[in-house]
Amino acid sequence: MTVDPITFAVVKSGLDSIVDEMAYTVIRIARSEIVKDVMDFSAALCDADGQMVAQAKTIALHLGAVPEAIAEVIKKFGDDLHEGDAVIVNDPYHGGMHLPDIFMFVPIFQGGRRQAFAVVICHQTDVGGRVPGSNASDSTEIYQEGLRIPPLKLFERGVVNRTLEELIKINVRVPDRVWGDIRSQYAACQVGRRGLERLFERYGADAINAYMQELIRYAERLTRDEIRRWPKGTYEFLDHIDDDGFSDQPIPIRVAITVREDSLLVDYSGTAPQVRAALNSTRSYTQSCTYLSVRCVLPRDVPNNVGVFRCVEIRVPEGSILDPRPPGATAARALTGYRVFDAMLGALAQIVPERVPAAGEGGNSVICISGARPDRRPFIIVDMICGAWGGRPDQDGVEAITNPSQNLSNMPVEIMEAEHPVRVEEYALVEDSAGAGKWRGGLGIKRSYRLLAKDAVLQLRADRVKFKPYGLAGGGVGGASRNTLITNGDARALPGKVTMTLECDTVVRHEQAGGGGFGNPRERDPALVREDVLDGKISRGRAMTDYGVVIDLAGRIDADATEAARRVMGS
Repeated sequence: MTVDPITFAVVKSGLDSIVDEMAYTVIRIARSEIVKDVMDFSAALCDADGQMVAQAKTIALHLGAVPEAIAEVIKKFGDDLHEGDAVIVNDPYHGGMHLPDIFMFVPIFQGGRRQAFAVVICHQTDVGGRVPGSNASDSTEIYQEGLRIPPLKLFERGVVNRTLEELIKINVRVPDRVWGDIRSQYAACQVGRRGLERLFERYGADAINAYMQELIRYAERLTRDEIRRWPKGTYEFLDHIDDDGFSDQPIPIRVAITVREDSLLVDYSGTAPQVRAALNSTRSYTQSCTYLSVRCVLPRDVPNNVGVFRCVEIRVPEGSILDPRPPGATAARALTGYRVFDAMLGALAQIVPERVPAAGEGGNSVICISGARPDRRPFIIVDMICGAWGGRPDQDGVEAITNPSQNLSNMPVEIMEAEHPVRVEEYALVEDSAGAGKWRGGLGIKRSYRLLAKDAVLQLRADRVKFKPYGLAGGGVGGASRNTLITNGDARALPGKVTMTLECDTVVRHEQAGGGGFGNPRERDPALVREDVLDGKISRGRAMTDYGVVIDLAGRIDADATEAARRVMGS
């Protein structure tokens, strides 16, 4: 088929519009805060063979796992997929990532042949298991984490599988929310199906499929053309997770990127073996994090599809924290994925330094508080705090924003307090948490929660307490995370990973790490330092020690003292 460039652009934009409309559908219909407010979900379209051709502007870390998950679906069902079917899966050892993330695949037919799949992934508030929220980092095997679902048909020829529906509802603590979110996935897939059918009607299914394949090849060509410009060689980086919560041993994440002629080899040899805790990342998720990291440094006009993936070969040691063996626990695998992302960017900064920022906060922190109301109705808060970017090659980092690997949003305080027995007593930026640099890092976020219920269970998953976010090009490290429990006015430090019981009126405070700095701090414009001091982002003391800028009590720059201080710093 001859590719018409105008039709190609229209089809590409049409596919992008369809997946974004799928995402809007989820937001409008979903029941839980983690989906409709935090926006922990994703949407995509795949061709008949399961190759992803378009993805919505949603959770990027989800979507690189779609190829493995849909391969499991096709492997199991083959030609036994029909119009009106909807297949779900969440099992990490059948292509999933962790149990709360439920994938849904809806095959799309035209002319009696399967032409494509609509895909929606949602992080469910709860899928059962030993701890409410099903996301505890201290689980030690998959069987503790909740209901495992291999590829199964939730809808068959348009009829819901009541057995599977009842099995899901009876195993989760908040069935109305979970089932409501699953139905939002189904509705969004139907929106995707109808949108694609309209394209089929306009251009014909064969033409649309041909343009889908061309879109994939186009992404691959652009990616290979870009890699050809990169300096050849092997570039290594090492980062760490603080610990697994059971011991104080750091967990190394080591990566080596080899730039070939027009492709990359990413090798994770030297990374830690799988751990006892639930930090293990499935191979599908590790691959997703890897693809995303590469995509982040490619030009903006490269389409987001499987064509990019074809240019990246990935080697992961079997039995490692990045490719665990069953029955390794995986609930908190996102933290490991964030560190993979940080390690990848650390290596990519050696290849394309003008495109890579310093490390951000290290991924969102998860504070899960669950219990019962006076009438015994359960509540589950899953708050995913989004914090800071590191300093960029030409700008400061950003505060109170999603990690670049995600597209999450901080849950509004008003929503949390209206829906659950908790009061948020502080929501602020953490002064002096930004890494120093010509372009400073973003500040971390602080949140304090006071429990208003009789008692509750706290699950805390945080990191970057010991290993602070790195700076680049001479920039300083970001500030460390801190966790505090306040009972009757007495404060004590909490570890980064803990599951424990809370009493009424207890306050949990989390301070997230700030982003690393980019560039020499002595090169920062003193006027910007003064502005940060006046805004309460950095203290006068840190302005002096980090930047050599002296701010007097009236908020003015002492030019002579600043010049002298910077001379001393330079020597």
